[in-house]
Amino acid sequence: VQLQASGGGLVQAGGSRRLSCVASGRTIGNVNMAWFRQAPGKEREVVAAIGWSGGITYYADSVKGRFTISRDNAKNTVYLQMNSLKSEDTAIYFCAAQGGSWDPIRGRYQYWGQGTLVTVSS
Repeated sequence: VQLQASGGGLVQAGGSRRLSCVASGRTIGNVNMAWFRQAPGKEREVVAAIGWSGGITYYADSVKGRFTISRDNAKNTVYLQMNSLKSEDTAIYFCAAQGGSWDPIRGRYQYWGQGTLVTVSS
């Protein structure tokens, strides 16, 4: 499966941005999906994840209450709505697909998108 992330850009602190991840090549309706990010000089971290049906989600503490992950399996797309953005949210954001049991942190992600840069100006 190929994953194409988009929606990044420059946004002011306190603003909002929505990222999209469109899958092609096969359906993602039966796999868990997640958004990761990697800031300059930092390790990649999982930001949010969503189960295959959308019935379960995970959020990193740093984004709880501000970010919302969702999916539209009919469109083979996963979204990340980011509100109240902070300068520390500046990073390259990647979407990824995880087959198998739900484990957003330790699970193995088989497919990765190319990343989209989000820059938050203060």
